[in-house]
Amino acid sequence: MGDVVVIKFGGGLITNKSQMCTPELEIIDNLVGVVKQCIEDGLRVIVVHGAGSYGHLRAKYWRLNEGLISDGEFSAQDDCKSQKEAVNIVRNDMLTLNKIIVKSFEKHGLTTKSLPPHEWARNTGSNFSGNVKNTFNAESDVMISFGDVVDCDEGEFGILSGDDLVVRICQDISRVSKLVFAIRGVDGILRRPPEVASEDDLIERWSPNVEFSGVHYTDIDVTGGIGLKATRGAEVAEIGIDVFIVNGEYPERLLNACRGIPTIGTQIFSQ
Repeated sequence: MGDVVVIKFGGGLITNKSQMCTPELEIIDNLVGVVKQCIEDGLRVIVVHGAGSYGHLRAKYWRLNEGLISDGEFSAQDDCKSQKEAVNIVRNDMLTLNKIIVKSFEKHGLTTKSLPPHEWARNTGSNFSGNVKNTFNAESDVMISFGDVVDCDEGEFGILSGDDLVVRICQDISRVSKLVFAIRGVDGILRRPPEVASEDDLIERWSPNVEFSGVHYTDIDVTGGIGLKATRGAEVAEIGIDVFIVNGEYPERLLNACRGIPTIGTQIFSQ
């Protein structure tokens, strides 16, 4: 078995984040095409995908990232009368997005095994409870997991980000050589906000002592945006794994990063 590459499909890349439960099917197909090429290269691939408009919008509205709140604080809707109902709705939405991604893999002739975190993980952050080593041991071509609402010791439930998942996968699975974050709208980590940045503002080599301008839409996101990716990426780089952030709208950049070929993007270092 060859080296393992962990690829994070950003939620904002694979969905239209401004429209509830809207997948970007062409982008998903292109990303899966890259995974197929990696497998043909002899690599083993683990995919973690974000939630985008399948998780963040509803999770934010129902405050699932805060854990259990009082009934008086909860904004009920016709299809959801309690926060506990909301947990099940968001979990089902994530399973729906996961099925769309699995369908693309099937179209490319690849077998997959989906691993919903609410079935095997507990608590949030990269130190969550769950046996990653035993969970990610399937014989399928690609194992897939995703950001999810999980049960917690405090607050009853919370959001386990895909960016936290990838850290533990890289730490606990042997022979991981690369972690690649595929995002949307920017070529990597930028010195200035995207709306005013030029090509010269791309930070090609980033470590935690380098300042940057990250975009985190707090009115939509319930996890940490690119700042969390940078922080978690540095944790992974510290154990000797190559970490990259690339614009997933350009599939060849993702493929090059997975192959270790220089490409447009940001490589993350621990120091």
